[in-house]
Amino acid sequence: MRLDFILSTDRLLIEPLSINDSSFIFELLNSEGWIKFIGNRNIKTNADATTYIQNILANENVHYWVAKLKDSKALVGIITFIKREYLEHHDIGFAFLPAVSKKGFAYEAVMAVLNQIMKAQGVSQILATTIPENNSSIKLLNKIGLVFKEQIEVDNEIIHVYEISKDELQKNICTKH
Repeated sequence: MRLDFILSTDRLLIEPLSINDSSFIFELLNSEGWIKFIGNRNIKTNADATTYIQNILANENVHYWVAKLKDSKALVGIITFIKREYLEHHDIGFAFLPAVSKKGFAYEAVMAVLNQIMKAQGVSQILATTIPENNSSIKLLNKIGLVFKEQIEVDNEIIHVYEISKDELQKNICTKH
């Protein structure tokens, strides 16, 4: 599945992650929210961030896009689409810098990416995972239309799995635009 698309929304440019994004990845992965809700990835330097990006780009099951503000070109977040071994379908994810939280950027970016992914062949279901304490992510997943499916344990951590079918997502996209 080729997912190296570039998107434009009202306020954002969404582009595939590149090595040039290492400073941003360093900042995002060391933000309080990332460490608390996603986990410490031990990215201590820009070189570590570059290696992290190289590993992502080398894995055909992992797709990351960066979201940039159209007006300033400032990087503000990422959207991920990952086929995890422990999940039957791809997992949509997102993380944004604290400075832009609660401004609708994550919703705008995720909906644009999901709309584009829906056009890809073979996508019948989309999942999302989060820890039960991540209320902001759960609220956004529900707004997008994902519903709680199950609780699983991965690496001794409880994870909630949310799901939406391609048909339900298409209805949500049509009614929100």
